[in-house]
Amino acid sequence: MSNFRRTFTKEQKLEIVKQSLVEFAVIEDLAAQYKIHPNSIYKWRREYMKYEEASFPGNGNKLLSVEQKEIEDLKKQLREVELEKEILKKALGIFSSPSRKNLLL
Repeated sequence: MSNFRRTFTKEQKLEIVKQSLVEFAVIEDLAAQYKIHPNSIYKWRREYMKYEEASFPGNGNKLLSVEQKEIEDLKKQLREVELEKEILKKALGIFSSPSRKNLLL
C-alpha cells in the first residue's frame, strides 16, 4: 500500500477540531472517520487553542497571533508612508529648484 499525503483546507481542519472539542468526542474514532492519524488532530487542536481563527494559514503564510498580525500591518503601513514621504521630498526639490520657477507660472 502506498502512502500518500492528504491535505485539508482550513475549513476542514477547523471542522475536525471543533468536532474533537465536543465533550464526549473520542479522538481515535474521529481520526478513523477522516482517515488521519490521531496525533494530527491533537496538533491541530494545540494550534487552534493558541491562534484560534488565525490558525492554519496554509501555503507558507506565517502563523501570527492577533497582536503580531497587527504589528506586521502597522510596520507595512509605516514603510508605505515613509516611501510616500521620500517621493514628496524629491518632488518638492524638483519643483522648488530655481530653474523650474518659470514652469510654475
